[in-house]
Amino acid sequence: MSPLVTSHETSLRTPRVSVVIPALNEARNLPHVLAALPPDVFEVLVVDGESVDGTMEVARRLRPDVRVVHQNRRGKGNALTCGLTVARGDIVVTMDADGSNDPAEIPRFVAALLAGADFAKGTRFAAGGGSADLTWVRRTGNLVLIGLFNAAFGTRFTDLCYGFNALWTDHLAALELDAAPGAGGEEGPVWGDGFEFETLLAGRVSGAGLRIAEVPSFEHRRLFGVSKLRAVPDGLRIVRTIFRERCRTEQDELDRALPAALDRSLSLPEGR
Repeated sequence: MSPLVTSHETSLRTPRVSVVIPALNEARNLPHVLAALPPDVFEVLVVDGESVDGTMEVARRLRPDVRVVHQNRRGKGNALTCGLTVARGDIVVTMDADGSNDPAEIPRFVAALLAGADFAKGTRFAAGGGSADLTWVRRTGNLVLIGLFNAAFGTRFTDLCYGFNALWTDHLAALELDAAPGAGGEEGPVWGDGFEFETLLAGRVSGAGLRIAEVPSFEHRRLFGVSKLRAVPDGLRIVRTIFRERCRTEQDELDRALPAALDRSLSLPEGR
């Protein structure tokens, strides 16, 4: 296990790192993931997706200091939002519970933030990254979605739908993530609660003008169980999320520009 803080130290402090892991029936995978975490993480938050296989009991047994968070709606995105909004560290890292993300890579993300980034975005498609789990269909779909996102936001991301990311927690408020409890009788997750969450997050980060660094990462195959991703339905939700977040960003930009334009017009001398 690698220590979190490398030679890229901040001149002010050693950051406390929270790790958020959404988990739904991952009892067989969690022992491998938790054992591989760097020894100096500040806190580990495992977000319960109403598992029925003893996932939370396994987490508590392996790490008595674990913070178990109960998500208040359904879906991976909601689980991440519930974990992110209660993290107490200076930096928060999100990663999957299935063993596909290597916890030994966490120091890379921390180093990118210490070097000046606000958001460290994992990428499987940059030099040094890769994947043992992408089928031809998923790889092609990812490339199409990345191109669509970059065209919409003017970014140059090499990956979009990847859950290994990190950011300074003091930027979370600017992202306006929805952690409100679901209404009674609600059918299915609300927008951003599913696998489109990473796209929503990328859109919010880009729209907020945060400094973004891509961090090469290697995606391993899931250790046990099967993925909950549904390629076509979730892919369509991601496409819709790109357009929704682009419209949201444009509205935010308009809301910021109008008061400034009004102030300028009011400050002009009379007769001009």
